[in-house]
Amino acid sequence: MSPAVKYTLGRIGLFVVIGAVVYPFGLNLFVTLMIALVVSMPLSYFALRKWREQMAERIDGSVQRRKEEKQRLRAALSGDDENDDK
Repeated sequence: MSPAVKYTLGRIGLFVVIGAVVYPFGLNLFVTLMIALVVSMPLSYFALRKWREQMAERIDGSVQRRKEEKQRLRAALSGDDENDDK
């Protein structure tokens, strides 16, 4: 499973668990959801650090590959590439 999917599901899971813990207190639904959101944000920062770092590494790798491909294509279009096939 992709790190982005794991991280996203982890964030949603934390939000749902915290909402389920706060719900029995009988607060307004909006207040319950806001508490779950505010508490799950910093908690996910610490609890899901590994998945967040994996996701960032994957994104960084994709960005680097795209930059390299862009440079290669620009060099090919400008005629600067060296073809040994000739």
